Amino acid sequence: MSKSLKRGFQVGLSLLVAVGILYFLYKDIEKDAIVTALKDTRLFWLTASVSIGIVGYLLRAWRWKLLIATKENFSITTAPVFWALMVGYLINLLIPRAGELARCGAVNRVYPVPTAKLLGTVVLERTIDMAFMLLLVALALVSQGAIFSEIFEMLVSLPALNQFVQRYFILGLVLATGLVFLLYVAYRNLKNRQWMGKIRQISRQFVSGLETVVQMKNQWAFWAVSLLIWIIYFFMMYWIARAMPATSSLSAGSVLMVLVMGSIGMVAPVQGGIGTFHALVAFILLFYGIAEEQGKIFAMVVHASQMLTILVLGGIGLLYFLIMKKSNLQQKENVN
Repeated sequence: MSKSLKRGFQVGLSLLVAVGILYFLYKDIEKDAIVTALKDTRLFWLTASVSIGIVGYLLRAWRWKLLIATKENFSITTAPVFWALMVGYLINLLIPRAGELARCGAVNRVYPVPTAKLLGTVVLERTIDMAFMLLLVALALVSQGAIFSEIFEMLVSLPALNQFVQRYFILGLVLATGLVFLLYVAYRNLKNRQWMGKIRQISRQFVSGLETVVQMKNQWAFWAVSLLIWIIYFFMMYWIARAMPATSSLSAGSVLMVLVMGSIGMVAPVQGGIGTFHALVAFILLFYGIAEEQGKIFAMVVHASQMLTILVLGGIGLLYFLIMKKSNLQQKENVN
């Protein structure tokens, strides 16, 4: 099987799994319930959530620009980096994890920075985000310890465990399939004795990225923005919770827990966290007295607002680079 065919099979399988999870979650929910919930949604808070989310994307682009500029020691503007970032998010909706390469390629079209070096900055970004996410989990564990205890008690209770398995069987199947796939990849790498080379390559990229941060003139700004991005994520979730009557009374600690579960759902190996995000958010809301149906509708609204933002801004980003490409070609023709 060729690499392209194998990749196509993996993409198709992950999309099929995502659609399957969505069908399983929403097949018993009446359309009227969804329509009623949408009509009752407060547009002000929904708009505020989307708006601050866009600010978060801008800050991400500015942070990435700092890394690129420091690494290559020349000045670059935020606009192309922002649109490249949005194109990357858009591609990730189609092909999981392909957006990172796509946004690096987009920046490479504008600035003479090797794609490999750009990928190194992306690896560092992901590592830093993972560190902040772990801090977020720790904060949620401290502030919502009772909920964690309740989840643990539910999981070790056999009747509750049986009910949980029946309700979230497909989600468990997805996670199990992902684990088997990772074990298979690890086995192939061990078999071909290429795994050490890949580990060394990732390690070099990470060390190079850390050196970039150390060399950065605006270190404090970099770390402050990294923290601010996650604060913005919190307010995105908090404000959209305020938008819906069923979740408007959730406390800040409750929203923090929802954000943690949603973030875990988004890193699952499916397009845009489709299905996994919805399942985990609806699941955790049960512990805060939100009915299962209302929790699923809330998860749908949150996810849809993010995806629509990415579709719009990502589409504009594609047009931006298409126009820029035509402009560059015309300039070359005029020179010749």
